[in-house]
Amino acid sequence: MIVVTGGAGFIGSNLVHGLNAEGRDDVLVVDDLTDGTKFLNIRDAGVADYLDQNQFLDWLVENGDEAVDAVFHLGACSDTTEWDGRYMMENNFEYSKQALNICLAYRIPFIYASSAAVYGAGHDFRERIGEERPLNVYGYSKALFDQYVEARLPRAGSQVAGLRYFNVYGPREQHKGGMASVAYHHYQQLHADGKVRLFEGCDGYDDGEQRRDFVYVEDTVAVKRWLLENPGVSGVFNCGTGRAEPFNHIAHGVIEYFGRGEVEYIPFPDQLRDRYQSFTEADVSRLRDAGYPGEFRDVRAGVRDYMEWLVGSD
Repeated sequence: MIVVTGGAGFIGSNLVHGLNAEGRDDVLVVDDLTDGTKFLNIRDAGVADYLDQNQFLDWLVENGDEAVDAVFHLGACSDTTEWDGRYMMENNFEYSKQALNICLAYRIPFIYASSAAVYGAGHDFRERIGEERPLNVYGYSKALFDQYVEARLPRAGSQVAGLRYFNVYGPREQHKGGMASVAYHHYQQLHADGKVRLFEGCDGYDDGEQRRDFVYVEDTVAVKRWLLENPGVSGVFNCGTGRAEPFNHIAHGVIEYFGRGEVEYIPFPDQLRDRYQSFTEADVSRLRDAGYPGEFRDVRAGVRDYMEWLVGSD
């Protein structure tokens, strides 16, 4: 059995569908369905069972030794605007530590979600564990867990791999609300009033020219599936395209797909000043050195694929 925590969420549900495509439906989905709308992400997926996140650690202690082939730990509070540090650390750090230690005890492969939020406003996007400069408590929770993992890797008797996701976009993110990708918001905005909105310039960038490493969710799933097939690979790895592209590319990609619309630039929010990543670009050399052979879509291709999915799911 394969466990996917956060399995009804954005990246987790896409992983469940990806595993199904390989013929695996022996999947235990672990999540918190307080937001019941997330069930839509897995209603057509093949799963063996569902478990609430509050029950999972006890279940893993009792069943992990025999029943579990691997744990994909993707469940977390991913709201970068959440400033309740106690809540964030309990969900993202303490819970992850417990899950990791149980997996280490049973020698279960443990593949987990980190984040490019650990880098903050820096421009060195290499996996230098312990040198991160996050801008929010979410990024701090992820950086601290990466450091916790790094300290245990030399003694680990089984695979432990973390993926620092850059700006992921694609199917099954609608439940994320304000934390959904710019591509999803542009789709909604275009259909609402014919305009897509981006921030005006900041940090020396022109309007809409702030640059991020936008990575399509199916490409992140391919990396996770490769890790599952290569249990000798451990470590913390960036997961992005290795190319920084401006937000304008997202906006114009959506407009081009539908053949209508215009871009409206709105004032940069005061509450995001000094807490916003105006530039990210994954250094994927460590992942390539580990042997990952897959390619990553650029924004033009990814936006086209995503818009096709959204149109087909309406």
